[in-house]
Amino acid sequence: MENDIIVAVATSRLEAAISVIRVSGKDCIDFVQSFFTGKIANKASHTLTYGFLKDAGQKVDEVMVSIYRGTKTFTGEEMVEISCHGGVFITNQVLQLCLNKGARMADRGEFTKRAFLNGRIDLAQSEAVLDLITAKNEIASQLALKGIQGSISTFINDLEEELIALITNIEVNIDYPEYLDIEQLTTEVLLERSVGLKLKMDRILEDSKNVKLVKDGISTVIIGKPNVGKSSLLNALLKEDKAIVTDIAGTTRDIVEGDISIDGIMLNIIDTAGIRETDNMIEAIGVSKSRGLIDQADLVLLVLDGSKDLEKEDNELIELTDKTNRIVVINKSDQGLKIELEGVKISAKNQEIHELIAEIKKLFDLGMIAKNSDHLLTNVRQNQLLYQASQALDSAIEAMNNLIPPDLVVEDLYEAWSCVKEILGQEAKEDLLDELFKRFCIGK
Repeated sequence: MENDIIVAVATSRLEAAISVIRVSGKDCIDFVQSFFTGKIANKASHTLTYGFLKDAGQKVDEVMVSIYRGTKTFTGEEMVEISCHGGVFITNQVLQLCLNKGARMADRGEFTKRAFLNGRIDLAQSEAVLDLITAKNEIASQLALKGIQGSISTFINDLEEELIALITNIEVNIDYPEYLDIEQLTTEVLLERSVGLKLKMDRILEDSKNVKLVKDGISTVIIGKPNVGKSSLLNALLKEDKAIVTDIAGTTRDIVEGDISIDGIMLNIIDTAGIRETDNMIEAIGVSKSRGLIDQADLVLLVLDGSKDLEKEDNELIELTDKTNRIVVINKSDQGLKIELEGVKISAKNQEIHELIAEIKKLFDLGMIAKNSDHLLTNVRQNQLLYQASQALDSAIEAMNNLIPPDLVVEDLYEAWSCVKEILGQEAKEDLLDELFKRFCIGK
């Protein structure tokens, strides 16, 4: 593994009171000492030292330097953080000084990558670091913080332990039958344990489904025929005049988007063109886009004009969205309602949308995710790997139901174990022999 000295600006590249330049790699403390007037070469870890950075005898900036020794740093190797003045120019000067003295510009994510390669964190924790940086709401940040603290690692390690127990027992039964104190696994016992483990995996996958909605937001499409108040609803939700509102039908001819957070629920809202038959080519393109977005949405807000009787276009949209995750929004309640249809009654024009917000919160109870986040996967890669592990277990269970001997079933268990290990970025089969010796003391 490379242990050269890398450097990067760890804070925003905007004017601020302070900027932090992060340096990591073998002997990086001595490296910084070579152009820093403060004495850090012999200081203890986690100490802060005042001084000046100098280049060819000239002072570059007045700084504070933090040093971190040993393997319990963020990267798992020696580190230095230089706190300099936060101007864009001076920050770049300090960065360039480090580069001129021999450091290399760090690649994107390289500090976290080194933390993973040095065994400081596993792959799931590495992904959680990025999740915390990009979190858009409190629930997402809580989920990411638990991931950094090892919540995913804990329950994945538990799954791994159960798989290892099954695999090693089978292997020992096959290769070392003379060990009478080792449990002789029958197909019935193996089947029962495998079914229980698969149920546990499937429960994790099911509970993790809504994590994407927490992290990325709920894709929300507002649809309806022209002039039912879709743009007024968008503006009311966003609390700004994002979309043009007029009495002229077909005003919205393209997609208008905006984001809003409702008690930790992030909605990525799209106001679509009014869906109707039209001879106008531009409006027709917008209508086509609107129809295409319906199936892609996590939530469809079907807006109806409650002050008028249902028309043909309304009924067509009711039928079109019947199989979607839909809330029927009956707008213009302030003008008297003529529609007798189950739905949420609002007045977008008067900003009276509290019932709709309550219904969205009820439909997406994402607060439960934060409370039950100790066994949740947080991205597609993790979910796909656990799904593959579950499928491998399913193959093993099917084989056992067909009375296939355990020694032939073990390959499916190996496959499941490999997938589980990969979630944390570990190699699977290479350390099986170590696990066998550690657990059963074979050959002692």
